[in-house]
Amino acid sequence: MPQKEMIFGIHPVEEALDAAQSLDKIFISRKISKQQLSKILSSANQQQVPVQFVPEEKLQQYTRSNHQGVVAFLSPVEFYKIEDIIAQAYEKGETPLLVICDRITDVRNIGAIARTAFGAGAQAMIVPQSDSAALRADAVKTSAGALMKLPVCRVKDLVKQVKELKLHGLQIVVADSKGENMIYEIDLKVPLAIIVGNEEFGTDAKLLRLADHIVRIPISKRLDSYNVSVAAGMVLYEVIRQRS
Repeated sequence: MPQKEMIFGIHPVEEALDAAQSLDKIFISRKISKQQLSKILSSANQQQVPVQFVPEEKLQQYTRSNHQGVVAFLSPVEFYKIEDIIAQAYEKGETPLLVICDRITDVRNIGAIARTAFGAGAQAMIVPQSDSAALRADAVKTSAGALMKLPVCRVKDLVKQVKELKLHGLQIVVADSKGENMIYEIDLKVPLAIIVGNEEFGTDAKLLRLADHIVRIPISKRLDSYNVSVAAGMVLYEVIRQRS
């Protein structure tokens, strides 16, 4: 693990949070008292940085130096507030187009989705604080650099965030094999947030219930489903086609 991607020790991690450095995740030893780390935990919660309590042995795998029970990983990706992104889009006279990644855990998928979203003109990609692929150097490489250009918003609760997006006037679209309409049968020229679901389990049921449209993508009977990044590309292509 390159040292430049990692910070360890209580005070260095506190300083990184104070400086609002972009952190992908913080690992904390289960042996450490939470009282010793109150500042880190408070700052991480405010900045929506994922924190995971792990066995001491896991930290030893990352570094043999005196980590004091705390190891943080830097992210090359800068995180934005979704409210700012939406406000800027409306101010510019643009029609919002957001891509929500619901528990996408494969780095290659998250990178491919980001690349396609950027190419399709999306204003941002939204990822959950937990249960998501790490947005570090390998993800940026897979996205061919798109993750350095496309604003990424990390949120603690996707369900709550989707409800807020609807209040901002966005329609929620989910691609699912059980959808009533084909993707090309609905109006995609309106402000949109497109949800792409987990590679194995699909979109969370709570998010499905919030969808304005659950749509199907044309598929041969010989194939059960598409890879999630391919499916995202198909939906985004239809957005481009309609908006052009």
